[in-house]
Amino acid sequence: MSTSDPDAQRRILNRLRRARGQLNAVIDAVEGGGSCREVVTQLAAVSSALDRAGFAIISTAMKDCIADPDGTNRADDITTEELEKLFLTLA
Repeated sequence: MSTSDPDAQRRILNRLRRARGQLNAVIDAVEGGGSCREVVTQLAAVSSALDRAGFAIISTAMKDCIADPDGTNRADDITTEELEKLFLTLA
């Protein structure tokens, strides 16, 4: 993922790392015979964290598109239609 906003990239990476930690907690709970409530709660947290990271990635790409509508300074040539499809895959 290329972005012209290092703060956005940092925030996205933090979300993904948090999701990875939550997924590790799900795995530990399953391996350790955790309660259904504990596993599902952690799994919901992982899902939410991944969704938020995905939306942040797409919104950052949209901001980059607005800042550079002709795409001359973007590393990945993503069209508005592709962004829309990506967004809908998360919805």
